[in-house]
Amino acid sequence: MEKARIHIVVSGRVQGVFFRAGAQQRAQEFGLGGWVRNLADGRVELVCEGEKEAVEQFAEWCKQGPPGAKVDRCEVNYEKPSGELENFSTLP
Repeated sequence: MEKARIHIVVSGRVQGVFFRAGAQQRAQEFGLGGWVRNLADGRVELVCEGEKEAVEQFAEWCKQGPPGAKVDRCEVNYEKPSGELENFSTLP
């Protein structure tokens, strides 16, 4: 199966609405490794990798986020999978 890795930056009302917790839960459901963190400017940054189809589904989820979030922009950039991301964690 083909592997994929994405780097996502999400803008809008995405902090204080459980975006990181929701992303972690979704990533775990999809079997993805990676991390999510809040940025000082109010955006949320994510990196994940795993099976290509699961990565694409996760990217689609990020475009909406959890209930309460209002995503204005979701920048998705594909990168070369490294194989180093096994678990998905929330960073401070």
